[in-house]
Amino acid sequence: MTFTIEQTDPQSQARTGTLTTDHGAIQTPIFMPVGTAGTVKAVHQRELETDINAHIILGNTYHLYLRPGLDVLRQAGGLHGFNGWQRPILTDSGGYQVYSLSNTRKIKEEGVTFKSHIDGSKHTFTPEGVMDIQRTIGADIMMAFDECTPYPCDYAYAKASMDMTHRWLDRCIRRFDETEGHYGYQQYLFPIVQGSTYPDLRRQSAETIASKERTGNAIGGLAVGEPAEDMYKTIDLVNEILPRDKPRYLMGVGTPANILEAIALGVDMFDCVMPTRNARHGLLFTTAGIINIKNEKWSRDFSPIDATLGGYASTFYSKAYLRHLFKADELLGGQIASLQNLTFYLWLVRQARAHIAAGDFVAWKNEMTTRLMVRM
Repeated sequence: MTFTIEQTDPQSQARTGTLTTDHGAIQTPIFMPVGTAGTVKAVHQRELETDINAHIILGNTYHLYLRPGLDVLRQAGGLHGFNGWQRPILTDSGGYQVYSLSNTRKIKEEGVTFKSHIDGSKHTFTPEGVMDIQRTIGADIMMAFDECTPYPCDYAYAKASMDMTHRWLDRCIRRFDETEGHYGYQQYLFPIVQGSTYPDLRRQSAETIASKERTGNAIGGLAVGEPAEDMYKTIDLVNEILPRDKPRYLMGVGTPANILEAIALGVDMFDCVMPTRNARHGLLFTTAGIINIKNEKWSRDFSPIDATLGGYASTFYSKAYLRHLFKADELLGGQIASLQNLTFYLWLVRQARAHIAAGDFVAWKNEMTTRLMVRM
């Protein structure tokens, strides 16, 4: 995998680049639609390619391990063979699920024992096992196994968790380096910076992760309830330490404003369930602001959902029709809304890329940050 920085912004840390994998090139900054269980909810792979032009999508180790299971994935030739997506895939290691399953898991030095949310069966994830699972899934980019701490989190717990995450990382690296992929293409491992919102812990974690000299690096443990300003300060601190010439991935973030601010701080890659989750509840991200399509005010608005955005879903369907689908509880409503929101998120990062190249990113960002969060 190669990462080439192409342009930098003179007024911020923003940059454009190209990340190249065996499954294709990824132009950064990039937003990665989340396909937790092997599918981006309510969106066809064809639509991801042709309508949204997603360069990369995510899968999740925890969910794919439980269902359909590793035997099925192995026989299918990995997730690419199973779901037909032939562009790059990144897999989350399951560390976030460890965080979210706090009532049904036990964390020890060896790993994490948890109960399946599907049938209550007991399973154990170790750093070595998670590497093996991601080898079988066949992701182009694999994430190290970590613990995502909650917010707020006391200092002693945050430090102990971070230290364990670093020890787990060493075990992940050993297992990754002593194994090979199953399907004839290269896979790459990204470590994850942790440390809650404590500057000294984040600095220590970033230095540790940078010292491992992997192909790319991730920032985890944010967007879990902390104030936005704390998140931005943490990103800024970490990115001063992480290698400039390697891609930086901010995990699970976030709103359009979060993404634009993080791009200004030097982040290259993003993912979040917000576009599709909000879509299923009728909340649309548009180039003019946020729309709750269920509101009565849209019932006779026959204008396109977002004519400025372009794309089939945004320009073919009217706001009134989409509102009708939601009020009638038609499945097509969630599909159209998901296409709208993902098209918007990919448009946003491409616009950021264009404005970085043009040299006016900060002025554009400041205008868009205000406009895009207006509730219409």
